Amino acid sequence: MPLLNPASPQRFAPSALTRTLAWLRLCAITGQSSAVLFAALWMRMEIPVLPLLVVIGLYAIFAAFASFRLTMPWRVREWETIGHIAADTLVLSALLYLTGGATNPFVTLLLIPIALGAAALTIPALLTVAALTCLAYVFLLRHYLPLPPMMEGRAGFELHVLGMAVNFAITAMLLGFFINRLATAVRLQQDEVQRVRERALRDEGILAIATQAAGAAHELNTPLATMRMLLPELRREHATDQPLAEDLELLEEQVERCRGILREMVAFGKAQLSQEEEQMDVGSFVHGCLERFQLLRPEAELELDMADAVAGAALSSPPGLRHALINLLNNAADASAMCDSNRVALRVSRDGGWLELDVSDRGPGFLPDEPGHALGYSGKQGGLGIGLTLAEATADRLSGELTAENTADGARVRMRLPLTSITPAPPRREGARKAPQPSK
Repeated sequence: MPLLNPASPQRFAPSALTRTLAWLRLCAITGQSSAVLFAALWMRMEIPVLPLLVVIGLYAIFAAFASFRLTMPWRVREWETIGHIAADTLVLSALLYLTGGATNPFVTLLLIPIALGAAALTIPALLTVAALTCLAYVFLLRHYLPLPPMMEGRAGFELHVLGMAVNFAITAMLLGFFINRLATAVRLQQDEVQRVRERALRDEGILAIATQAAGAAHELNTPLATMRMLLPELRREHATDQPLAEDLELLEEQVERCRGILREMVAFGKAQLSQEEEQMDVGSFVHGCLERFQLLRPEAELELDMADAVAGAALSSPPGLRHALINLLNNAADASAMCDSNRVALRVSRDGGWLELDVSDRGPGFLPDEPGHALGYSGKQGGLGIGLTLAEATADRLSGELTAENTADGARVRMRLPLTSITPAPPRREGARKAPQPSK
């Protein structure tokens, strides 16, 4: 997949700017309606109330349409954002045309779309918005309906200054609030792009390791087959040497175990390609993982804490979840062994709509500057450094999360999975069967 450049917010900012304009539009409609009614009813100014309210009403219809558009799944393009700004500029120009044009103290509100667009649009789009605003201002310099006579003289000048003060306060609040809102949205989108980039790099590393593992498994199958043929003959030749015969028998068991692991790798790869999920309850899944773990680490002292209500819950186990849990248990056993302990604890619980799998150890814990589950890092000798990374990738694929923290006795790794991604889909009702075809 192509990696997105987090340094170019124009790929994502138009949608954030359009949502900000939707909020600004609601504020503008409220403020414009209040200003018109205040000037006409309380100040008794002779302004064209009906045309002003008609323009504001049409603006409200456009605002409703624009808000409905934001609920659609289609991506907001930059040209569409420019269209919204053009509509806002046209409405504001019409209101200013009816109330004094460029002599109206609120004419500087035309600069707000430029200020917002500067934080989100590309240079050509910003120049387009600036050109529209300049054309509107030049038009209002020559063409407008003059303000009523009460705006002339000293009283009119004082009223104009008061209007400029109100306009300054409104502009300051709007720019401060909405630019902060827009910058926050852009920053969140850039953080998401960075997470996608890191996830892609991690998956690329996992894919490289998987490719090497597949090649190694294919090459190991030949020497394992050779050893499997020679070991029974060696046992027959040295049947009288009891200690050697026992060692050869153990070696033969280990070869069979290696062949079984290779077969599991192939089966797991096929399951991944077919996306087949195992249907079982949580208890059966957990006990199956623990049985496999005990075969791998018979010396481990495992403690299980799982309520009956959680154990009976239905589970649709996707490929990889079983291996992720076994990896966490195996890492916990290794960590406990570093402190001369064999104790490993697994706690399975439910927290609202989440299934939590907590694996605790009695090891030294994570160091403050330890990279944790970084790909290729291992805090133990002989480790490959991919156990936690693979578990994190599995949790991420299931829309879950993997967290690690130190405890008083060691460390705890928690895998949280949403029940919506691991719960079997409800069976189809009988009424949803396909309708019979009409007879010919």
